[in-house]
Amino acid sequence: PAQNSHLYKTLPPLFALTHSHTHLVLGFAVLIKEKSKRFNREREREREKMQTSVTAGAISTVLSNPSFDSSSDRPEIVVQVVDLKPIGNRYTFSANDGKTKLKAMFTASLTPEIISGKIQNLGLIRLIDFTVNDISSKATKYFLVTKCEAVGSVLDAEINLESKSDEEASVPKKQKLEHSPVTPVNDVKMDVSTGITLKPKQEFVSKSASQIMSEQRGNAAPAARMAMTRRVHPLVSLNPYQGNWTIKVRVTNKGVMRNYKNARGEGCVFNVELTDEEGTQIQATMFNDAARKFYDRFQLGKVYYISRGSLKLANKQFKTVQNDYEMTLNDNSEVEEASSEEMFIPETKFNFIPIEDLGLYVNQKELIDLIGVVQSVSPTMSIRRRTDNEMIPKRDITLADESKKTVVVSLWNDLATGIGQELLDMADKSPVIAIKSLKVGDFQGVSLSTISRSNVVINPVSPEAKKLKSWFDSEGKEISMSSIGSGMSPATKNGSRSMYTDRVLLSHITSNPSLGEEKPVFFSTRAYVSFIKPDQTMWYQACKTCNKKVTEALDSGYWCEGCQKKYEECSLRYIMAVKVTDSSGETWISSFNDEAEKILGCSADELNKLRSEEGEVNEYQTRLKEATWSSHVFRVSVTQNEYNGEKRQRVTVKGVAPVDFAAEARLLLQDISNKNKASQ
Repeated sequence: PAQNSHLYKTLPPLFALTHSHTHLVLGFAVLIKEKSKRFNREREREREKMQTSVTAGAISTVLSNPSFDSSSDRPEIVVQVVDLKPIGNRYTFSANDGKTKLKAMFTASLTPEIISGKIQNLGLIRLIDFTVNDISSKATKYFLVTKCEAVGSVLDAEINLESKSDEEASVPKKQKLEHSPVTPVNDVKMDVSTGITLKPKQEFVSKSASQIMSEQRGNAAPAARMAMTRRVHPLVSLNPYQGNWTIKVRVTNKGVMRNYKNARGEGCVFNVELTDEEGTQIQATMFNDAARKFYDRFQLGKVYYISRGSLKLANKQFKTVQNDYEMTLNDNSEVEEASSEEMFIPETKFNFIPIEDLGLYVNQKELIDLIGVVQSVSPTMSIRRRTDNEMIPKRDITLADESKKTVVVSLWNDLATGIGQELLDMADKSPVIAIKSLKVGDFQGVSLSTISRSNVVINPVSPEAKKLKSWFDSEGKEISMSSIGSGMSPATKNGSRSMYTDRVLLSHITSNPSLGEEKPVFFSTRAYVSFIKPDQTMWYQACKTCNKKVTEALDSGYWCEGCQKKYEECSLRYIMAVKVTDSSGETWISSFNDEAEKILGCSADELNKLRSEEGEVNEYQTRLKEATWSSHVFRVSVTQNEYNGEKRQRVTVKGVAPVDFAAEARLLLQDISNKNKASQ
């Protein structure tokens, strides 16, 4: 084409090249090709060397450089994978460079590489992308590996460049392979730098985890087969959204088989408390067929593999362990005893409550843990049980802690005769004891009782016990202490909580908008009911059996979703807002049925009748006015709720008691005394 004609003008000089010029060009081409081959051979030898050895001292280099970036231009790092273990959907391991080992974790994106067998324990990997993170609970670091590749076959042992010299390290491996009938000596490669003998790469056969487990399962016991086919998950990693999991747990408490009868029908139920080797606990419940199937199988103290169960949020009213979830096992669940497996004794975890805070738990279903110094131990006494007139042993011990308060703990049955006698013999030494799962009652203000699942540890080895013993030896034994029950209102004996241990003004709550952000906080306050809005929704239609909300049925009656049953009648239960006022300010509080009845002096059904009556005098309005400007002592919880993207403080009434003027006077005198001491 005419537009490209200028290109053809350059062709004659090219065709005019002499014969010698042609040889010169070809010579340059051959030289470049030879240099390229030599470079590729050197590069291949370097890569093969890295594939059969670790990068010695690489971990120390990384840790000594705080600004180290794994993506920067630097030599490649090859480490050995040691102690590969599953944790949830990830795997942890120790990165070994021959001189240093460091904890490390693969991200979840690398899990398929491990399951397929590409990355294996004792194999070599090249770290392509990783970060160095801190372990918050310890002053150590770990690698978080986000990208890597396998570069060598699985070795027979850990690489240790410091334990032996190169020659000494190589001899045992040579002897081992020379006597091996499988691999000829001529096919063995020796890495002089590491002293590790490797099999040739072409003989490396990648096996998946399922293939390896399938080969090992043949002669294994049923429980061992379950352990091989499924990863064992720690209890702390479980949640309701996981599908397949297997846990290895010890039965630390077993309940009795109970029969029940409710709106849904009749049946039987029993539960067990399970603990893994990390000390995490969970409660498992079985109903009907599952209860009958597993009741005899679960034995106290034995270890089991459990799978195919389900989890849900724990009902706080009935949970007996510190776990947000509870487990349900059905007829299809798998439970096998780990009889041939290594046994473990789970660590008992405590969540100690200070003695001065026990008033929050009076007559509640939540169990508490306590640690204290033994002040006194009573002789054993016999108490006649009301239900069957049986005589059971009981022993009272008095405990104290750093809050300078004491409380009486009642030991029952075997704890009274066994550990109770041991405590009596050593009471003069003031031992420290930790008790798990105590019930808080209102006898003499506050009292504690052991139950069947309670666990008592004498002189436990823990930071809390050491701190408490040090305090008692230095100052605690010289000071006078008061009983926690002495500061309670008489109303406490009727089941309400302490109204005087943490009294505050309303301004303390309203002026601290961050209260209750992490968890609910509890206070007591004395205030007047200043206003009750008459046109608010003050109640809801409730089931007479379970108190849950009901809806009107299509034909007639009411349907309860909780009971899955239709009823002809329902009851009304309060759910109302009340404004309260004291000398420092005012705030709105939410009040539910039992507390609202104490404020208004009548039930929701009775108030509804007054609201529907017609006459010259509005009895409904009159009843609300009579309830205002009356003084009460309130026990309240403060939490944070989010509404339309904005956080709001919610104050809920947990208890209402009439004002005990004698107790109020004692409280004022105590405040005056404290202020006088502070001013001196």
